[in-house]
Amino acid sequence: MEPGGQLNMQELLQQAQAMQEQLFNAQRELAEAEVKGTAGGGLVTATVNGQGEVVGLSIDPKAIDADDPADTAETIADLVLAAIRDAAREAQELQQEKMGPLAQGLGGGIPGAGGEGGGLPGGFPGLGGGPGA
Repeated sequence: MEPGGQLNMQELLQQAQAMQEQLFNAQRELAEAEVKGTAGGGLVTATVNGQGEVVGLSIDPKAIDADDPADTAETIADLVLAAIRDAAREAQELQQEKMGPLAQGLGGGIPGAGGEGGGLPGGFPGLGGGPGA
């Protein structure tokens, strides 16, 4: 092994650790972030965290027609689903924004990380997420 070989391995490990920290920070930001999705012109609003979990739902009283409860229930159900889907799409875009660059960085440039599945931590023993971690 060349005299500089050990330094390159140390540098590689430092880069992997820095990427892991960036990944954990992005995951924390996603857990704390909230996005909203709406349907029916704002009659129903779903709030979803950056990981896609529904954390809130509001229904405007204007969405309720007391004269036709059966139709109202069906309409509200449809609006709730549409609002959740809208919020989930927003959360997915946020995930791509936060995690996309990290997945690209992990997939390329690190020998053995592989491109399929992003080469996310878990392919590195001891870095979390993988077997034996």
